[in-house]
Amino acid sequence: MAPGFDDFIASLEHAAIPNVWVTTRTRLLIDDPRRKLGHSHPFIAEGGCGVYLPEGYFHLRPPKTVRLGRFTCLPIAEPQPAATEALEELAAETGVSVVQLRSLSPRELAQNSGLPPAQAELMRQPDFDEVFFFAGATEDEIRRFLAAGAERHWQLRQHGVLWSLAVGASLKQCVREVSKLYTRALRSQPKIVGIAQSGSGSELLSVCDRGFVLVGGDGSADDLDSQRERLPARFREIPIDSEDAWERIIEAVSGKG
Repeated sequence: MAPGFDDFIASLEHAAIPNVWVTTRTRLLIDDPRRKLGHSHPFIAEGGCGVYLPEGYFHLRPPKTVRLGRFTCLPIAEPQPAATEALEELAAETGVSVVQLRSLSPRELAQNSGLPPAQAELMRQPDFDEVFFFAGATEDEIRRFLAAGAERHWQLRQHGVLWSLAVGASLKQCVREVSKLYTRALRSQPKIVGIAQSGSGSELLSVCDRGFVLVGGDGSADDLDSQRERLPARFREIPIDSEDAWERIIEAVSGKG
């Protein structure tokens, strides 16, 4: 957890500003940090596969929902086993060997995911995504595999050495759907403020009215300058290691900065 993030969340709660988390993790993996920080708002999981709503959060339910655990979910991607079947089809057609993370032993699962064993086990139960890695594939084979997936409009996303496949995921659509719910509940169009890490939040920020890009302390001045040229004027860079990073965001979100 980034230093000061807990105080940032508490400040948003005090100001009655809803904060919707966006994560590539699953519903089960995000449960622990949500509980630790007392997060009680909607969240978007598995990289734009679905919007999860706490029970009774909105008075009126959206028309198309599914029940997943203790959440009402707006499914944007097709639920499992759609992604599992798609991955198997793609591997068979291209002849490229892949290993599904859910097929590993507990020890192998922890080693490949980089998570503690208890958290790694939760990766076996995604709602939408299928997480995998390539088994001895060449760069040309991987490119061919990705091209075949793109032809079908499936979403293949890289997470370090791991990959995930989803059928119909769209972070933009998730943001639009949750925005509609807030508009209906508040009877006014909310201003959407996005906060993303440098290099990983372009899809999120593209549907936000304003945004903040958190830049790591190891970025060089040249890196910052080149990124600044690509950012629209409504987005602002903030070094994550600065002492007042979260305070500056709070001031801007609350209209004071």
